[in-house]
Amino acid sequence: MDSMMMDAMSKDMMSMPGMDTMDMSVLQAAMDACSACEQACTVCSTQMMSCAPACMNCADMCNTMMRAMMRMQGTTPASMMAMLDACIAMCQNCMDECLEHADHSEVCKMCAQSCKACMDACMAVKDMMMKAA
Repeated sequence: MDSMMMDAMSKDMMSMPGMDTMDMSVLQAAMDACSACEQACTVCSTQMMSCAPACMNCADMCNTMMRAMMRMQGTTPASMMAMLDACIAMCQNCMDECLEHADHSEVCKMCAQSCKACMDACMAVKDMMMKAA
């Protein structure tokens, strides 16, 4: 993301109570991981029909999480934590489903890895928010 967007997001973050200490690089990493997970889940959903519903749901959640992180105005820390929890849960579900096929499907293996990276990145944002509170 370009520096102008990050600067604008930083200003939005500063207006949220307790969020003025947030590290924007952690937030950026989470947005990047959500984007990558959304893409991997979208590809996987078109190739493995047995895990398609989990992949499509995860792709939608990752897209929503990423958009919410980019538009911090109107978001409370509590609602952001709830969204992070939902994204983590959706990624866990998709990862579990795709791991069942990972031995014979490179696409499912890639999707599961992307889900894990997204969960880790969202957990890092949660940890940072909890420390800022």
